Amino acid sequence: MQFGILSTAHIADDAVVPAIRQTDHEVRAVASRTADAAAAFADRHDIPESYDSYDALLEADVDAVYVPLPNGLHAEWAKRAADAGLHVLCEKPLAADAEEAVDVAEHCADAGVTLMEAFMYRYHPRTVRAVEVAREELGDLRHVHAEFSFQLGDGPDVRLDPDLAGGALMDVGCYPVNAVRTFLGEPALVSGHTHDSRDAAVDTDVAASLEFDDGATATIEASFETPHHQTYRVEGTDGWLEADTAFNPGGAATTLRWGTDEKTVEETFDPVDAYVREVEHFAASVAADRDPLTDGEEAVANMRVIDAIYESSATGETIPL
Repeated sequence: MQFGILSTAHIADDAVVPAIRQTDHEVRAVASRTADAAAAFADRHDIPESYDSYDALLEADVDAVYVPLPNGLHAEWAKRAADAGLHVLCEKPLAADAEEAVDVAEHCADAGVTLMEAFMYRYHPRTVRAVEVAREELGDLRHVHAEFSFQLGDGPDVRLDPDLAGGALMDVGCYPVNAVRTFLGEPALVSGHTHDSRDAAVDTDVAASLEFDDGATATIEASFETPHHQTYRVEGTDGWLEADTAFNPGGAATTLRWGTDEKTVEETFDPVDAYVREVEHFAASVAADRDPLTDGEEAVANMRVIDAIYESSATGETIPL
């Protein structure tokens, strides 16, 4: 598969383009808003073609695009790529809200192209194993807590721009939302609180609680202000499990701890590049003409919970889904 990269964002530079180069697939082209930035990126990664506009890349000889643009631009360029007949691997979150995510998913389906939201942690072997342990060892799942926080630096940042769908919930909080849904399914009720500590017109801190039809509960935290921490813990009637550096362990070995009344287990996983696994899953889904694990429908469901957290924070009410 030949990839085009829509933007020279850090995640493309540091993670996804190097990941593609570790697979059987290739990066053929990159685009930026300036020719110099695109050319410099292409030189760093030995990419044959560079363009000074995203439109020009959509006309290049590529099969798919990776979209690491700011959140508020995901929907527009995912749809424009679909119009060009290109498959779309789009950074999370897929869109600025659930309504827009529905539009993107339907647009890509109508165009006959594969759409995948880039939640790379879902493709890490530890995550796959955690879901298996939760299903097979923990009995009825009763509670999940998930959080992802780090301290954002001072100065301008697209993650603090309300016009680009910034905010802690959109940037890192979407991971805990996804983890809770992965283990428990779709919530029935959502309560949330957000805080803007930087007077940026976006949230810098968020906490939420979710209730499910079977009585299970979940709590979510995310922040741009507290030290780096990413974790989930699952509690069931027969046991528990927990994972640290849960969403982006980088190139480090990882562990999954879990236990029941009879035993406590610590499973260790060799270093794995989850971005490589993500790219391979995307390409395999395209080749097999099947929906990827984190497809458009999954993205819409995640955004509905995010929307409900924002609505609850704004109104002070619990939001039914």
